[in-house]
Amino acid sequence: MLQLRLKAFSSLVTLPRIVTKRFSHVEQKVNVNGININIVQCGNGDKSLLLMPGALGSAWTDFKPQIEKLPKLLPNYKIIAWDPPGYGMSIPPKRKWGLDVFHNDARCAVDLMTQLGRPKFSIIGWSGGGITGLIAAGTYINNVEKLIVCAAGAYLIPTEVKAFHGLRDVSQWSPSMREPMEKLYGPERFVELWNEWVDMLYTFQQENDGDFCRKEVSRITAPTLILRGNKDSMIAPEPMAYLRDHIKSARYYEFPDGKHNFHLRYVDEFNRLVADFLLAN
Repeated sequence: MLQLRLKAFSSLVTLPRIVTKRFSHVEQKVNVNGININIVQCGNGDKSLLLMPGALGSAWTDFKPQIEKLPKLLPNYKIIAWDPPGYGMSIPPKRKWGLDVFHNDARCAVDLMTQLGRPKFSIIGWSGGGITGLIAAGTYINNVEKLIVCAAGAYLIPTEVKAFHGLRDVSQWSPSMREPMEKLYGPERFVELWNEWVDMLYTFQQENDGDFCRKEVSRITAPTLILRGNKDSMIAPEPMAYLRDHIKSARYYEFPDGKHNFHLRYVDEFNRLVADFLLAN
């Protein structure tokens, strides 16, 4: 009997710690222009930070270490990670592709943050989310305070299209890359979505000279931090160097051994760089 009571008491003692960990974030859906956008919120600060995932990505697949760890480094920030329309848990609708896809995401992101009562916010955009972030900062200048661009460029070059084409067969992906997406979408829909993404890149190359947002980049006034993995085989150095040369007062940093998802591989270094940049005057 004594052992049972001690066991029960032990469970009660550890319960608050479990509850604190479980409820350190809030996940909900917000209706934005008729679309139910899935978001994850953490932190309690007055300032705002939006995390924008990459191709097919969601808040959890692309920014889990940031959701879990950044609030401690940024106590004056409310951190919001979203699933863009047609991605993750922001389905329906199906993802709508076309040359305006990133512009549509940028407008939706600003509308989301405005609806949340946080019309002024900073951005961390990774990969495809980085393109959306560039467009948001260059279009909605009064809304975006600071911009952090990770593994993304203002335009596409043929070698990048070739690199993505080489990844078209998802059966050749490592399990760590493939399985989270299969869990999120189901194996069949994941294959469809990924092929739609690669086809979209071809469309940009053929119909828009690979241009995502050169015009918007020229208009960015927000302080900007550009981050690149030096061993990124998907994003070439040239488009990211373009950002460094065309955004006023942009800072540039490379992870020497970083690949495309360096923010997941070098979590502590990445989070510290982000925090230092956002907290600086």
